[in-house]
Amino acid sequence: MSSVAWVDVLFGVLGPVAAWDGDGRAVALKGPRHRAVLARLIVARGRVVPVSRLVDDLWVAPPPDAVGAVRTFVAALRRALEPDRPPRAPSRTLVTEGPGYALRAGDDDVDAWRFERAVATDRPSGEAFGILDEALGWWRGPAYADFADESWARAERARLTELRLHAVERRAEAMLAVGRAAEAVPDLDAHAAEHPWREDAWRLLALALYRTGRQADALTVLRRARGLLVEQLGIDPGPALRKLEEDVLRQADHLQGQDAAARVWADTAAVYDRTVGSGASGARARLESTVGILRDLAVTGGGGLEAARERRLAAVAAAEELGDAELTARVIGAYDVPAVWTRSDDPRQAAELVAAAERTLAALPSGGTDATRARLLATVALESRGTGSRRAREAAREAERIARRLDDPVLLAFALNGVWMQAFERAGLAARRDEIGAELVALSERHELANHQVLGHLIRMQARSALGDFGAADGHAAAVERLAERHERPLVGVFTAWYRALRLAASGDGAEAAYRAAVDRLDGSGMPGFQDGLPSLALLCRCVREGRPAPTGPADWGPYEPWARPLVLLARGDRDAAAEALRETPEPPADLLLEALWALTARAAVKLDDRATMRRAHERLRPAAGELAGAGSGLVTLGPVSHFLDELNAALSR
Repeated sequence: MSSVAWVDVLFGVLGPVAAWDGDGRAVALKGPRHRAVLARLIVARGRVVPVSRLVDDLWVAPPPDAVGAVRTFVAALRRALEPDRPPRAPSRTLVTEGPGYALRAGDDDVDAWRFERAVATDRPSGEAFGILDEALGWWRGPAYADFADESWARAERARLTELRLHAVERRAEAMLAVGRAAEAVPDLDAHAAEHPWREDAWRLLALALYRTGRQADALTVLRRARGLLVEQLGIDPGPALRKLEEDVLRQADHLQGQDAAARVWADTAAVYDRTVGSGASGARARLESTVGILRDLAVTGGGGLEAARERRLAAVAAAEELGDAELTARVIGAYDVPAVWTRSDDPRQAAELVAAAERTLAALPSGGTDATRARLLATVALESRGTGSRRAREAAREAERIARRLDDPVLLAFALNGVWMQAFERAGLAARRDEIGAELVALSERHELANHQVLGHLIRMQARSALGDFGAADGHAAAVERLAERHERPLVGVFTAWYRALRLAASGDGAEAAYRAAVDRLDGSGMPGFQDGLPSLALLCRCVREGRPAPTGPADWGPYEPWARPLVLLARGDRDAAAEALRETPEPPADLLLEALWALTARAAVKLDDRATMRRAHERLRPAAGELAGAGSGLVTLGPVSHFLDELNAALSR
């Protein structure tokens, strides 16, 4: 349903049914049957409700003049909702259509509809908390409170009530993610007591208690939950509660989540405030330990990754304030978190980190260690991902040379990650990336580098997919999932879920359900650079692969909009606009989706007979003739690159 710009009335159903004008004044809705008609139309969400249905819903035994009474109620509502409407002018809010009436309200005009969108927010935890907290404040009582016994309201009341409980739990999760566990405990305690059948309520309460240092209380809550579930519902706790109890008993590191991050942030802020004078020596030690904690926090994914990303730049700034280039180099270079996605989660921060690394390289004394230089160079290579920067490629190669000369396996693993991140200067480099992944796996197995062993298998999973060797890719997916379970690396499951959807799409077995499940895994992953626009791109790739037009409905294309736009406009029948959009399409970034975006450009160029773009696409795609377009990402595929080259050759020969 689309928004209607002229509506200046807001409707409320999260409590007694109400309406307010543009100045926030309550609109007088007259009697209960007037409000019932309005409520019934809101439940219909813009669909027409026949007068006969309204009669049945308003009366158990309708009076003889029931139809006339409904029309009277509607007329009164129209006068109340549009007091300035000229006589005999049609209503634009409560309209007559066919056999009945419909409410024409925009997405923001009904509190329940706004609430749904708020609960579905995918904003980072800090922003999500504010959005959910505000949305929960819109509730004035039970939904459709004055129609609790009406059958037509029952399902919607139940749905909104469930949505509210989910919002309470999502808000609590956001609080935990930003280190506010102690504040979350009282609300969660009341929530769990009021809704003892909700396992998420117990799980979040126990986790909040654990993060405030109350391990015994957390265990007590979990055991109480088990007792209530067994006694009242006759069911055992689900796997999430059972796993949490095991983790609490063994004090698993990942349970610390953002509370650890909050402590790190406090330490970093204190260091920043004491960069001179007597506090400086202590600040140096705390800064280096801070980066170690951030590194460990990042691999937990979700909120931990978000927190590490947010705090890292502050730690670097604090180190630079101390004026010690060697210390700054150690703070920058110690963050050797493996990176497997080629688009930055925060491009602005990445650019600032590259600039800080370059400043530090220039400021290092001539006697600075080669290992320190190599870590800074590897950081430049990693944080310049997707930019196609010649300097970044040179930095990656130099870091690798130093690491090999020093025979330092840890440093070499870090440097190889940078080399891999810069192995996208042209299409068709999957075999080269596979070699890098193979070396990372072998190196990590010899020296027990779990994080880079995970990285190596993910790289090989992607590369073997690009080369159409799905048997080998399957083996790497299975291997990396075993490592993820052993070392508690939750983000791995995001990548393997997408790979399995790609695998189905490539085999033609149908992948819609698998892609839906993969999209669900993105929620809370803490990787905006990975997930932004990805669901829409996956759908477009499936359409192109299956010979269907591009989807034309509302879509969040994220960074992929320039390459999707020509095909979407073609699907809408706007050939001129599509041709203009194709002329404006930039060169794809040097990343894992390079071949996929060129394939989309090639398909649009053929359909529009844009020969210059066809020739350019052919030149760029030709080195990847033996690969599957897009499959090197481990996420999507448009099929063999050779098919697109054949299309281009045929079109250019006409």
